[in-house]
Amino acid sequence: MLVIRLQRVGKKHQPSYRLVVAERRSKLGGPPAEDLGSYNPFTKVFAAKKERVLHWLKNGAQPSVTAHNLLLKNKVIEGNKMRVYMKKKIVASTEATATPAAAA
Repeated sequence: MLVIRLQRVGKKHQPSYRLVVAERRSKLGGPPAEDLGSYNPFTKVFAAKKERVLHWLKNGAQPSVTAHNLLLKNKVIEGNKMRVYMKKKIVASTEATATPAAAA
């Protein structure tokens, strides 16, 4: 399955991203099927080939959540924003283990 996602390029602490079409299971550093545009998070400059993005979407490529929201923000596609789910860190609580011992 093909996916439209951001591929990080640039130096340390100066990220820049390419909007690419790649196989979902391929590594991010691997060669993409096609380069569709770029995004610079510092200057918020987003450039994409609208015709090619729409072509890949019509042919079954699914955008990642971040790429989808960027495409919406820059009016390349229309629809609703997708929610980004972040994994929460599990914090071991010392109070929960101390309370049963104190009661006994």
